[in-house]
Amino acid sequence: MGADMSMPKGSNTAVPTTALRVEVGWRGGPGVPDADASALLLAGGKVRSDGDLVFYNQPAHSSGAVRHEGKRAADGRVTDTLHVDLTRVEPAVDTVVLAASADGGTFGQVPELSIEVKDAAQGGPVARFDSADATVETAFVLGEFYRRQGAWKFRAVGQGYSSGLQGLATDFGITVDEPQHAAPPPPSAPGIPAAPPVTAPDTPPPPPPAPARAPAPPAVPSAAPVRLTKVTLTKAAPAVSLTKQGGTSGALRVNLNWQVRKQFSGWGAKFGRAVALHSDLDLDLCALYELADGSKGVVQALGNAFGALHRPPYIHLDGDDRTGSVATGENLTVNLDFKDAFRRILVFVTIYEGARSFADLNATVTLQPQHGAAVDFSLDECTVPSPVCALALITNTGGDLIVQREARYLIPAHGVSPQRTVDQAYGWGMNWTPGRK
Repeated sequence: MGADMSMPKGSNTAVPTTALRVEVGWRGGPGVPDADASALLLAGGKVRSDGDLVFYNQPAHSSGAVRHEGKRAADGRVTDTLHVDLTRVEPAVDTVVLAASADGGTFGQVPELSIEVKDAAQGGPVARFDSADATVETAFVLGEFYRRQGAWKFRAVGQGYSSGLQGLATDFGITVDEPQHAAPPPPSAPGIPAAPPVTAPDTPPPPPPAPARAPAPPAVPSAAPVRLTKVTLTKAAPAVSLTKQGGTSGALRVNLNWQVRKQFSGWGAKFGRAVALHSDLDLDLCALYELADGSKGVVQALGNAFGALHRPPYIHLDGDDRTGSVATGENLTVNLDFKDAFRRILVFVTIYEGARSFADLNATVTLQPQHGAAVDFSLDECTVPSPVCALALITNTGGDLIVQREARYLIPAHGVSPQRTVDQAYGWGMNWTPGRK
């Protein structure tokens, strides 16, 4: 369904009860704000809990019905994707709201804003709505899926909020964790003299009344509020403190979204979707680590060095995924509950086979702490014959965890492996032997 078949605002259409791919898209360019897709699962117009918001900091619903899959860029157009499986939506949920929030501007500055629904398995068009009347809004409800007599429909909505993702989320019942600022004391009214001091009475004042009994605590403690903030690293601002963001415990998940610019243009893919891009393309996410006790090593698929989360090195690679499944991909997880055991971790990616360099790839790196704000950044275009790229360096400075954007393409010398090239560039000082997987 092309733009010329776009649905009018307020109209609806039937959709199949199946797995669907929802693409929020716009044309990027200088001065165009970034945008982020989100979804809210509603029962009677409100969320049931804060877990019913799916977005970059909370990328999957517990039911498996909705998942945030991240951004792609191709031919000057950017899309942020949600995977919605209507067969897995819980019976209590009657509406799935599909929205977007602008980061660094308003939707009046975002050209060619649209939402397109596709069949997740076949890729065929299901519904599309092009929004053309945005002005000062910083959050926008583009569409929604809703139940009618046991079937699902899609409605083109096109209504915005000037209060961003926070306003959108709180309107549907989400509790948002935002810093609270104490209000300044009210100024004194001019021209009114201060009241005279009160003379203490001769008789002692009566004792204060007994304090009221504190209310009983709730039987079930409320969950932590949703944190909406995120951090984007750039060349000008390449580092961030995880400690200051509150991300110093739990699991830190690292992944890489990418797509090919030229010969495979339009085949946007999550990291590892090798089959869709090239039958023998195999990329490996890896990490060099140095622990506080001085021990060093590598976590990678090569040599089956997948690591471990609850014993040294407290880093784990989920597996070597060559199928390109959107639901899995390759994920590297760091256990921040053992942050004191780390000295530094360097996350990098190599081409194992299928291509000679990262030329023509467009990639975004996301570090998602279990607690605290997501950290993301884009890789620069690769213009050198590089089969290895240093992505991010995580350093424990003693009182802080710092994430540094590297985005550094390296060129191995003749006969030198990509892993040894990274080692030499960052002074790890390890001994290397040939490995296979």
